[in-house]
Amino acid sequence: MNQTFISNIFRKLTLVISSGFLFVIIISTINCTNSTYKTESTVNSTTDSLKYMSREVCKTCHEREYELFVGSDHDRAMDIADSVTVLGDFDDVTFRHLGIDSRFYKKNGNYFVYTEGPDGKMAEFRVNYVFGVRPLQQYLVAFPGGRYQCLPLCWDARPKQEGGQRWFHIYGQERIPHTDFLYWTRVMQNWNYMCAECHSTNLKKNFDAESNSYHTTWSEIDVSCEACHGPGSAHVSWAEEAARYPASQEPGNMGLAIQFNDPDDGTWVFKPGSKVAERTVKRDGIKTLETCARCHARRSTIHEDYTFGKSFLDTHRPSLLEDNLYFPDGQIQDEVYVYASFLQSKMYHKGVICSDCHDPHSLKVYVQGNALCYRCHLPDVYGSKSHHFHKENSAGALCVECHMPERTYMQVDPRRDHSMRNPRPDLSERLGTPNACSQCHKKLLDRLDRLDKLDLSNLTNLTNLFYEWYGKRDRGVHYGETFWEARLGYPEALPQLIALATDTSQPAMIRSTAFYYFQNYQAASLPPAIRIGLMDSDPLIRFGTLQGSISLTDEEKNTLYKPLLRDPVRLIRTQAARLIPVTSVSGMDHQTRELYDKALTEYMAIETTNADHPFAWLNIGNYLLESGQVTEAEQAYRRAIYIEPALPQSYNNLAELYRQTSQDMKGKEVLLEELTHIPGSASGHHSLGLLLVRQGEKAAGANHLKQAAELEPGNARFAYVYGVALYSTGKHQQAIDILEKARKLHPFDRNILFGLVSYYREMGQLDEARAIAEELTEYYPSDPNYLEVLKRMKSLRIANP
Repeated sequence: MNQTFISNIFRKLTLVISSGFLFVIIISTINCTNSTYKTESTVNSTTDSLKYMSREVCKTCHEREYELFVGSDHDRAMDIADSVTVLGDFDDVTFRHLGIDSRFYKKNGNYFVYTEGPDGKMAEFRVNYVFGVRPLQQYLVAFPGGRYQCLPLCWDARPKQEGGQRWFHIYGQERIPHTDFLYWTRVMQNWNYMCAECHSTNLKKNFDAESNSYHTTWSEIDVSCEACHGPGSAHVSWAEEAARYPASQEPGNMGLAIQFNDPDDGTWVFKPGSKVAERTVKRDGIKTLETCARCHARRSTIHEDYTFGKSFLDTHRPSLLEDNLYFPDGQIQDEVYVYASFLQSKMYHKGVICSDCHDPHSLKVYVQGNALCYRCHLPDVYGSKSHHFHKENSAGALCVECHMPERTYMQVDPRRDHSMRNPRPDLSERLGTPNACSQCHKKLLDRLDRLDKLDLSNLTNLTNLFYEWYGKRDRGVHYGETFWEARLGYPEALPQLIALATDTSQPAMIRSTAFYYFQNYQAASLPPAIRIGLMDSDPLIRFGTLQGSISLTDEEKNTLYKPLLRDPVRLIRTQAARLIPVTSVSGMDHQTRELYDKALTEYMAIETTNADHPFAWLNIGNYLLESGQVTEAEQAYRRAIYIEPALPQSYNNLAELYRQTSQDMKGKEVLLEELTHIPGSASGHHSLGLLLVRQGEKAAGANHLKQAAELEPGNARFAYVYGVALYSTGKHQQAIDILEKARKLHPFDRNILFGLVSYYREMGQLDEARAIAEELTEYYPSDPNYLEVLKRMKSLRIANP
């Protein structure tokens, strides 16, 4: 890789903005020194006046909290590998996984693993750090350039009687070759980028793009006091001053970077006749929640200098209830942690915060079992058999088994869903989502005697029983039903989706996700709703609305996004700047242009913060290409390929650049390179197929388009384009068969339906063409093109009775 490119691209980036606002933030992030990674990390501080002091300083006044903290998961989040911290068996043992024998042993007081390396060949690796403690422990290995990688071989720290005290592979029985994006030496298993921020205190990744190296530092190696409370120097000064002059010191904020106490001294009480406790004073728990969310959310970092007490979205980009991360009804699916789940819950919206159930220093719940829930829910009501319908003292009588079901991650780590929902087997029947009833009874646990004769793996039986117990009343439309339809692009779901997004009584996470799914639609009813979302006081809703507003016209984007350039939250104003069409910038007035330039500068700084990841370079390349800087965009895409050769998007974007600049021969070389590295890349086959068709090689092109459609059958566009290619080569009936098959998977896809109308008409099958044209106008009644098509179909019917 030409290293002069890095310097050149950053110099070029400083010239993108012409009004005087240079990308000073980007330039300031580049450190051209040749310092090496320090194992004994120096203390970082956010400013000269606020410094991190360490737990030992905190202990002098907060001994009780310190004692609770010692031995907690935060305390043991990361450590140097030694005889005290290493839990795994390194007594020259061998672990076989899918035919690969890895060996664990000690040498000269250090810990080693002999296993597959970056090239797939066996090699020796020294373990430098341990990562986590229960129910598993992972191990970090040092690589050149300050990189640390997570070994895929983990120690199961559970007791032996629970199946633990053994080595296992983090991907179970899935084979991950060394060429795979998820292989342990690649970027997705890199500690500095993926893990470090949440396992140490005041961590700074400090990636230097020019030298392609890390200079990562921390104040304390684990998650210590100041990871949550912020730098303590001002508080220590306040305490020292208060000790010297106790009468003269007003409490104030006590020099704390953030305060978690309730200023109104509210508490939970049972009002007369109430079954559930209520707050005496309404509490806004967002400050506590967002402090925890830094590490207990599925999110990415957009700015390394976290300011305690500011919006979570000022430094992080959270995931919403997106497809493949969450089930349609908001239940956890992928490894998403707690934040978005808890924001859906009734608990949070009644004022419950993390520390109402968890001690913030030991992290343990205050009491085990139902007693924890009974602190706010009357046991005579919610602990009775008439409520849970299960045997007393059985698993089915435990609150968490029904309302916080588990899902297992990392092979051995069961985690509870914090959306705290009621089981809904009836929704499972309609949406294919999990439910606590099925999950528990698959284990054949503690069923009532009268249920033994029922097959409780059958959802219909479960649903009927659910109705028998809790009544078959109208429960209204669950937001999961709306999201399920929106994910599939069902036209009839749009009115309900808009109603959900604009309903201020709904939780912000649900509303934000509803706005997010606007991206699947094009309709005149969307811009007014989008305007409402962009003006909402909650930044999470403004964020979801921005993501969902891609169907707006350039004029609408320019009008609606410009006010957000003043947004106090970094993620919002930077996303708004990036989404404003580049063609609109020259027409801005001077004041708006200054705001735009400043926000875009911040946006590019976000990308350079993550310049160790290929997606950052893809984003940089996309902006440069849109702004007409083709050479620089090409270099950015090539940088993305250099960082991670197993990522298809980098090749595809570069090939698209060559298509736009009439350089298809270069594009062909890039796509062939992609398929060499990633033979199963559906998008690579699709792009190459289109390129070959453009070059007149229709048969070869159709073959690659076929592979794309077969590799990714859920992609409507791949199926549609393959059908078009077949039809263009004279394989008319085969093309129609392909599109009809795709229509079953994507019944509302405009391209597939329109293609079938056209092909049936050309084949003389007018009844079929008319029927599908009627479907189109039914699904999209405001589209004049479809109305005209139906009109022509009807005229053909008159002409050909």
